[in-house]
Amino acid sequence: MPLQNTNIFNTPNNERTIDNFKSRLVQGGARANLFEVEMNFPSGNGIFDEIGDTSYRMLIKGAQLPASNIAEVIVPFRGRQLKVAGDRRIDPWTITVINDADFKLREAFEKWSNYITKISDGSGTINPADYFADWVVTQLGRAETVPTPGSQNATPIPVKRAYKMHGCWPSSVGAIELSYDSADVIEEFSVTLQVQWWEAYTGSNTDSVV
Repeated sequence: MPLQNTNIFNTPNNERTIDNFKSRLVQGGARANLFEVEMNFPSGNGIFDEIGDTSYRMLIKGAQLPASNIAEVIVPFRGRQLKVAGDRRIDPWTITVINDADFKLREAFEKWSNYITKISDGSGTINPADYFADWVVTQLGRAETVPTPGSQNATPIPVKRAYKMHGCWPSSVGAIELSYDSADVIEEFSVTLQVQWWEAYTGSNTDSVV
């Protein structure tokens, strides 16, 4: 098909206006700093009982909405390459944690790692179900009105999308950098979680959309 007959050249100029762009940018666009991570640690062993998900979830400074990858299988044919779909790949999921003075979250991740493989003698939990945990990262929106302090009818922060990561466990708990040169800086560290698979949800919908 000749290039001049493609749709992009047949689009009227009045459909390329700033008002048209504004109408596509729903609610001003999603904001990278409006998110929340719901933490879950292995249950039933008493090791993580002191970690309150509700009170500590705000210390997750950075995260990602997970990537979606399908590996390619390359089939050679007479000097060319045919690329067909292979298996799904789930990337590791990395979060950045603000370190509080009590080291509660740092301690939780170190205990989780030690629960899987003990530092002193290499022993650990052999059943994956005992150390797997599900985590959720939520993309939040902006409330349409400013809630009145103390009001029972305060507008809740809307949930735009949620991703539930299944079977997470920490493969790396990052170092905390110390330096005399660091002033007015709060410590933070990264954690890399391995993920078995994830599901995506829209808003408060309990049915996966992927």
